[in-house]
Amino acid sequence: MILHFTKMNGAGNDFVVVDNREHTVSLTPAQVVKLCDRHRGIGADGVMLLVPCASGKADWAWDFYNADGSVAEMCGNGARCFARYIQRATGMVRESVTFETLAGVIRAHFHGERVAIDLTQPHSLRLNEAVPLKGGPTTIHSLNTGVPHAVLFVENADETMVSPIGAEIRYHAHFAPKGTNVNFVQRFGPGRIRVRTYERGVENETLACGTGVTAAALITATLHGETSPVKVQVQGGDEMEVSFAKAGEAFCDVRLTGPADFVFEGTIKV
Repeated sequence: MILHFTKMNGAGNDFVVVDNREHTVSLTPAQVVKLCDRHRGIGADGVMLLVPCASGKADWAWDFYNADGSVAEMCGNGARCFARYIQRATGMVRESVTFETLAGVIRAHFHGERVAIDLTQPHSLRLNEAVPLKGGPTTIHSLNTGVPHAVLFVENADETMVSPIGAEIRYHAHFAPKGTNVNFVQRFGPGRIRVRTYERGVENETLACGTGVTAAALITATLHGETSPVKVQVQGGDEMEVSFAKAGEAFCDVRLTGPADFVFEGTIKV
């Protein structure tokens, strides 16, 4: 099969995007892995397919696959890229679009080359849990922002061993059976943090993770009294912004804003 694709990136988190509105493309996990391979394929953190929304709850829907071929519920950076792809592929001129994910319906708002997405309601907040790691008991916080995230605060993000510690936490029994993404957060001052993320499904550090940035910002706001918005620097060097409101102890109206860029188009045999 010859596959036409578009390569995109959101703050360095990169994706292969395919138009499958006619349902002519069916990818196996092995084919997804091949597409995402950075040496023998296109290279990406995930693959997104544009499909009609069967439920009627949104304008469109996606099929989203992690780089290891597994299905993902949600991806914040991917969602922003996907929205711009819909805009280009369909010739849409509206200021916003909705699409259905396994985590729920996402609404995206266009601001030039930047996109803001309204995320689904965060849930499963857990704070100050002592998790036994090889280096000793470690305080970890967690929140589901479409996918599960663990959050650790560190003094210096540059010196943090993200891959080995992230892998240990990702597969830790405390987060079984599905595992978790892992975010290492350094506070810079009022309303500003830096985040490095080990992503489940990529099984390595990525240059950015939208849902991870969101989890880190919301947990920082909870523990340190930050007000909306929180600005977040990611490993790829870009700055993202998380805005939110509070409804009692819960967060609502959570919005993630950041870049979503087209890189190139091409064809590949799969």
